[in-house]
Amino acid sequence: MAGSNTGTRRQRPNILITGTPGTGKSTTAAALAEATNFRHICVGDLVKEKNLHEGWDDKFECHIINEDLVIDELEDIMQGGGIIVDYHGCDFFPERWFDRVVVLQTENSVLYDRLTKRGYSGTKLSNNLECEIFQVLLEEARDSYKEGIVTALQSNTVEDISNNVASLADWIGSLRPC
Repeated sequence: MAGSNTGTRRQRPNILITGTPGTGKSTTAAALAEATNFRHICVGDLVKEKNLHEGWDDKFECHIINEDLVIDELEDIMQGGGIIVDYHGCDFFPERWFDRVVVLQTENSVLYDRLTKRGYSGTKLSNNLECEIFQVLLEEARDSYKEGIVTALQSNTVEDISNNVASLADWIGSLRPC
């Protein structure tokens, strides 16, 4: 049963998909949600829609999220299970929320191309590339969650994304009661 390792009694697991911007989190999460009839929550979109931030960071050209407000907004939703959360950070989410934490990783040349197509440049571009080079999100996930639930997956191509979605959907299917 989902959540059995975390002391909860959810019927369906919750999954966190994280990684450096540009690794395919939202694409993977949306495809997995469609394949499994789970709900996809993109935290960046939620922050904008519900005003769960403390303003704008001019240097990094993004909202400064209020982590406490995000947690408060999601707490009841996460209890039911069947949720796929995607965000480029993971250390502030309660460990009890997730049955699987997926860290997407992308080769730097591929990531560079994706980020420059999005208009990233200067500090924002270099910081995100360094984050991927030094596997900051993988370390953050390993430090924040139980060893057995953290998985790193390559996300360089459309085929990688399809394979990742199929693998995660199979895992979800293996947890469902007969």
